[in-house]
Amino acid sequence: MQQLKPLTLRRNFSWTFTGNLVYAASQWGMLVLLAKLGSPEMVGQFTLGLAITAPVFMLTNLQLRSVQATDAKHEYLFGDYLGLRLMGIFLGMAIVAGMAIVAGYRWETSLVILTLALAKGFESLSDVFYGLIQNHERMDRIALSLIIKGPLSLLMLGIGIYSTSTVLGGAVGLTVAWAVVLFTCDVRSGALLLKSLPLLEGKNWHEQGLEQPTTVKNPLQPRWDWQTLVKLIWLALPLGLVMMLISLNTNIPRYFIERYLGERQLGIFGAISYLMVAGTMVISSLGHSASPRLAQYYAAGDSVAFRKLLFKLVQLGFGLGAAAVLVAVVAGRQLLTLIYRPEYAEQADILVWLMIAAGIGYGCSFLSSAMTAARCFRIQLPLFALVTGASAISCLWLIPTCGLRGAAFALIIASVVQLFLSVGIISNVLDRINRYSKTES
Repeated sequence: MQQLKPLTLRRNFSWTFTGNLVYAASQWGMLVLLAKLGSPEMVGQFTLGLAITAPVFMLTNLQLRSVQATDAKHEYLFGDYLGLRLMGIFLGMAIVAGMAIVAGYRWETSLVILTLALAKGFESLSDVFYGLIQNHERMDRIALSLIIKGPLSLLMLGIGIYSTSTVLGGAVGLTVAWAVVLFTCDVRSGALLLKSLPLLEGKNWHEQGLEQPTTVKNPLQPRWDWQTLVKLIWLALPLGLVMMLISLNTNIPRYFIERYLGERQLGIFGAISYLMVAGTMVISSLGHSASPRLAQYYAAGDSVAFRKLLFKLVQLGFGLGAAAVLVAVVAGRQLLTLIYRPEYAEQADILVWLMIAAGIGYGCSFLSSAMTAARCFRIQLPLFALVTGASAISCLWLIPTCGLRGAAFALIIASVVQLFLSVGIISNVLDRINRYSKTES
């Protein structure tokens, strides 16, 4: 069968940027829809549900997509990744259910949280197929999935809210949309790719205990080789913990706002902070596109190419952040009034501070992608533990006294801590590549 050839970095970025742009616009549209059709309290309820489910699934997902995408030597079969992801989904849903019960939320709020957990489960399954596709540098297929997923999610969320006048109805519609895209697009793309690349999937089949690659009759089935799964968990667990800490770093201000200021203020902060997502999607798309190439440079010991590409990425991140700050300063109040409602525009200064935090975070995101490409998983755990600690302490100190502005300040402090620590780790990575190159020569 003819192989699906990898696309160039430029084409992969173009596709990924387009897909993520459509998806980010749709996600933004969902929040706008909530703000227009509902109240800030409803936005706060939806934001709280995402804030609770996101860190849990970041942990149980183990960031397998990044592990897959940078698996340049094809050490594991797709079935191994799929099996581990299914285990993570069931564990994540159980943890979220336990948290909702222990926290004692209102019944409606608990149902919203559990429904969003189910949606996260479907999203996690799509993500493991994205990892397979990304590894083979066919980002066009991921982009097409996102281009369908975004508008469909917006449509189904709107139908759910309009027909029930509740956040729960919107969450149900969102869950249905993500399930449809998973089974109609992502599974089919993964199957096509696996059939067209039978010899690339699992090159270490001797180590996997297989007689030959064709022994895997249905590559879409999860593979329950516990020795392999334990090895994969041990490899990916630090990155899963890191992603949980990253998500906590983003959501910790939301927990403190809900505790000290209430759901209404949480809804306002959540709506304003979501404007950071547009830039995050651009950064994420380029990071996903570039990580396989960075991994190849690292595996080849090419420190010059690794450094050159990373420097360009970080420059782009800071440049995008500076542009976002400028827009917030010049037209922040007008944008918030147009997009949401006048009560959101009263907090226009918060948008400026959030864009400053976002700009620093964009550069940090590329540095994190470089660490993952260099398989530096474990060092990221203490890094983000320190970042999350800085965020929690800052929130505890600033939010009760400064309100929403204190939450934005806390995000800036955490981003600065992450930047300095990340630069130190990347410097060590580059030194290691240089030493390895000298030893080989």
